[in-house]
Amino acid sequence: MTREKVVVVGVDGSEASLGAVDWAVAEARRADWRLHIVCAYALPSFTAASLDGGYAAMDDTAIHAGAQTVVDEAVARADQSGLAVTSALETGDPAGVLVDLSREASMVVVGTRGGGGFTDRLLGTVSSALPAHAHCPTVVVPLRSTSRDYTPVRRIVVGVDGSESARVALRRAVDEAIMWDAELSAVAAVPIATGAGAMAWLPAAVDREDVLADVREGLRVAVESAVGDRELAVRQHALDGNAAALMAEFSTAVELVVVGSRGRGGFAGLLLGSTSQAVLQHAASPVMVVPARSVDEGLSPTDVPWNR
Repeated sequence: MTREKVVVVGVDGSEASLGAVDWAVAEARRADWRLHIVCAYALPSFTAASLDGGYAAMDDTAIHAGAQTVVDEAVARADQSGLAVTSALETGDPAGVLVDLSREASMVVVGTRGGGGFTDRLLGTVSSALPAHAHCPTVVVPLRSTSRDYTPVRRIVVGVDGSESARVALRRAVDEAIMWDAELSAVAAVPIATGAGAMAWLPAAVDREDVLADVREGLRVAVESAVGDRELAVRQHALDGNAAALMAEFSTAVELVVVGSRGRGGFAGLLLGSTSQAVLQHAASPVMVVPARSVDEGLSPTDVPWNR
């Protein structure tokens, strides 16, 4: 399977989805990729009863026209960038449609806190389901406040926990930092202290500073491996605390948060990972979720033009 150099963005007519278009445009321009705008809509699972007791075929003309209006608005917004822009209307569950497209796309972008737009499905639902099942990195863009702008990306933070999914996310975060010429911070968090979420299984004799020193060393090795011989200074933080809470806190001061996802599919995929899910729910900046499955399928998420 080969990946196209394309950023796919899902739209539904809400303000949040238009913000996702803006973010996707900036990413596609930076990476020199094209942009593909998609509006997916699901038809009702029932049809109206006819007078003769049968079922009348539903006329979806109005629904199709509404979806086309949503796409046209998004395309007009993106066309101002000078990018190569394509678009499509798709029938089906929005999350399922975007997951299918993620098999060949380089990135999929959606907004969150949607609703009130064209579709009955909230973008919040899609933004929860999509990262759990996507085959390429997914970016979830929160509704932008008047005091914040998410592009250009000047600061990136990535969560690292020693897992393979975190290593994949770290490599992608390095690529994004180099592409944007952004500052990158790598954070490894362990809840050592007493209280909710603490490592109750640790022997009382274990010294907190010794644990953090081990984590710090593991983080250093992971960062060196991800950066390789490229020139990028990565700030490294080994912290005592809840990983999701710390990443959410960092998100208030950066333009992009990067986390990994085990993404095994099935029920495990639905869970996404408690940390990734919590970060998606509480982050104040866009969140990129990088699936480990891209490596399992022989598709490197770091196989992007600026590395070729």
